[in-house]
Amino acid sequence: MSMALSASSRRAGASTRKPRVLRAGSRLRVISPASPGDEAETERGLAELRRLGFSVEHASQGASVGYFAASAEERRAEFVSTLADERIDGVIALRGGYGSNYLLDERLSAEIGKQKCVIGFSDMTSLQIFLWQRCGWTSIYGPMVGAGLAAGAGCNKGYDEASFLKTIGTPDGGWQLTLEAEVLSSGEAEGRLLGGCMTLLETTLGTPWELDTRDSILVLEDRGMKPWQVDRALMHLRQAGKFEGVRGIVLGDFPDCKPPIEGSPTVRDVCVRILKPLGVPIVFGAAIGHTLNPMLTIPLGVRAQVRATGGALLEILEPAVVE
Repeated sequence: MSMALSASSRRAGASTRKPRVLRAGSRLRVISPASPGDEAETERGLAELRRLGFSVEHASQGASVGYFAASAEERRAEFVSTLADERIDGVIALRGGYGSNYLLDERLSAEIGKQKCVIGFSDMTSLQIFLWQRCGWTSIYGPMVGAGLAAGAGCNKGYDEASFLKTIGTPDGGWQLTLEAEVLSSGEAEGRLLGGCMTLLETTLGTPWELDTRDSILVLEDRGMKPWQVDRALMHLRQAGKFEGVRGIVLGDFPDCKPPIEGSPTVRDVCVRILKPLGVPIVFGAAIGHTLNPMLTIPLGVRAQVRATGGALLEILEPAVVE
């Protein structure tokens, strides 16, 4: 048995662990596990978190190392120490970019301390998948300080305030998200909500924390890819068996992914051709992750139901947080 398959088997039998709720007054610490942020965007994002009532800690950003916010050792130490800090209630990423994968190895699951709410998207997918596969942690796929929060609630390239506060602050299931997405394949399905940025999910293949997608409602989103690059990623995932046992698929709206030649296949066309034969409910164009619309926040690692019957609806059957 391969190392990746062995890890998936361990995850399948492990229990799910959930952090405490975050509400007004909760203390959040901003971390930079990937690329450095823009100072102006950072200040706007911090101000938005404070407007929502959170107490926020953010250390002054030191010198970046190439396209990383700091060295791998410094970024890893920041993440580990934040989780160990009893004063901190939740962790939110400054931004994505690239570099979270440098934090991952077999030692990390033993080093991280008390579970906290981990919030982010894009490059944070690497950390979120690791925390799920190795530790059974739920996490929050939503806005970051410099990407989403900085633009403001309800704004283009901003975030959806209602789903953000609901996801991090509600210890109950049974609530719904209207996805305002196109139904590519109709039906209803229940499964565990997993996934994130497609490129980062793809790069877990062959690692000990390769994402086990069986029985999932799989979220796939990305940006800045040519349709043929989306085609290549989806075919890789299909050939790797990542669509076997998937119950339903929620696709993002893939901004900045126009065909290079007018009239050539679009990302939507690629998704229909590769994914529709799976025979599971599929919706396309949800404002999740990279999107030009106000970004929806969703919990990862919880049971959910996707309803692709006329409209597109995601029902969160269990919470990602507890009292």
